Amino acid sequence: MTDVAANSDSLTVRDNRTGQEYDIPITDGTINAKDLGQIRTDENTPGLATYDPGFVNTASCRSAVTYIDGDKGILEYRGYPIEQLAEKSNFLEVAYLLIHGALPTKAEYDSWVHEITYHTFVHENVKSFMEGFRYDAHPMGMLMASVGALSTFYPDARNIGDADNRHMQIVRMIAKMPTLGAWSFRHAQGKPFVYPDNDLGYTANFLSMLFKMSEKKFEADERLVKALDVLFILHADHGQNASTNAVRSVGSTQVDPYSAVAAGVGALFGPLHGGANEAVLRMLRRIGSTSEIPAFIEGVKDGNEKLMGFGHRVYKNYDPRAKIIKKSAEDVFEVTGTNPLLDIAKELEKIALEDEYFVKRKLYPNVDFYSGLIYEAFQFPPEMFTVLFAIGRTPGWLAQWLELVQDKDQKIARPKQIYTGDRELTFTPSSERWS
Repeated sequence: MTDVAANSDSLTVRDNRTGQEYDIPITDGTINAKDLGQIRTDENTPGLATYDPGFVNTASCRSAVTYIDGDKGILEYRGYPIEQLAEKSNFLEVAYLLIHGALPTKAEYDSWVHEITYHTFVHENVKSFMEGFRYDAHPMGMLMASVGALSTFYPDARNIGDADNRHMQIVRMIAKMPTLGAWSFRHAQGKPFVYPDNDLGYTANFLSMLFKMSEKKFEADERLVKALDVLFILHADHGQNASTNAVRSVGSTQVDPYSAVAAGVGALFGPLHGGANEAVLRMLRRIGSTSEIPAFIEGVKDGNEKLMGFGHRVYKNYDPRAKIIKKSAEDVFEVTGTNPLLDIAKELEKIALEDEYFVKRKLYPNVDFYSGLIYEAFQFPPEMFTVLFAIGRTPGWLAQWLELVQDKDQKIARPKQIYTGDRELTFTPSSERWS
């Protein structure tokens, strides 16, 4: 409560229940939620809290990892525009940037790549563990379980207070995620697992573990390697999304990073988070041809159809990642041959961007609009799409986890609830209730 003129960097709140005014500081465009706790009708009642399902307008942390301006369509990793990173960098360099907060020197980069390459193999018992899944197990479920299982192979990971130990777990996880993801793919196809080939780069090695058969050496087209590497970069981090929030929430208990990232994989498994690109493919197939697009657009306006891959909770402008993926899709189809769905997608995008109905509602293509087409061109089944997403997102999850465990402001996640159930009921023993 205050009786003095309000600070210019503060919010003055008047409680109409009591007539009292409170001066609440504003920092970084936010107020501290606990400052609302002083607003109460009397000493015996709880202080004021906020109700915000889905954290629509609530900041849970301060972070220097990723900057997003949804209104302007800006995405930056550690201050570097995503467009520049996708064009001029590679996934492992971006992973280093996210984890360490700065671009590597030549020596740092070489050491980083060597460490990750050296740790791509997993314990043979992990192979046995994955072979134990049913023949029709979902690859994402296998990945989630396998990542969690790594905590039992590296019990020292629980020592999260040791910087060298944290670094080792980060290297291990980034290195082993493609191995686990590729093996989940091979298991679903009934094919033998392919071990890592450390003569290959990160993304080329992943493609080898996915698709190598009887050939002595697997060689992927460099255009495909580059396209998949770009997709990994675009998915590497995206602020406090559902899976990153899950990693931070579970990580706030000071559990090992494998368990925290397994929670992120589980969150990404959900169709509202990682499965949108599959829904785009279903939509494009249902449209069938470019001639059917006008009728489909009218169906969207009438509420009879859903336009998948457009709009984003964060972006109220063209998702910068979508522009990059569109170019990658064209590069991939130069190798694999044209997919007629690409023509439908490009024409649908063109019409939607010119139609006042969609422009007014700021419905622009998002990252999922073209990514599914690329994955399908690689001959990935839809159930693998989120596995690819998870491999790319791993450095971001780990960068956020690392930031969390070093942030002195962070506490164990424990949101408030608004209780709506019964109170002070009298219990009747079963002998009386059932007689």
